[in-house]
Amino acid sequence: MPSEHLYDHFRHQVKPALKSKLEEFHLLGYDTIDEDEFWFFLTKKRWKKPSTDYRISEIVQDIMNVKVLDFMNFATVEAYKADDYFSVITEEEKKELLR
Repeated sequence: MPSEHLYDHFRHQVKPALKSKLEEFHLLGYDTIDEDEFWFFLTKKRWKKPSTDYRISEIVQDIMNVKVLDFMNFATVEAYKADDYFSVITEEEKKELLR
């Protein structure tokens, strides 16, 4: 991650909440979401404008209130923002798509 977020120093303390939320996502079939991706979502979307007088209980509450749809919408938009969207597929796959 490019720059440090104001809440990064809470990450170790809220690890149980992160783990719990990721387990919920996994139970719902979203097995590929990892802690780093989830933290990136939180810092870039949920906590875009961090407050200096934030309490750890509010951070945990924010984590536990995340819906899978919120994360997936964010991930989809981020994927579209990628520099070269088609760089991950082969020439054969491109031809098949354009057939």
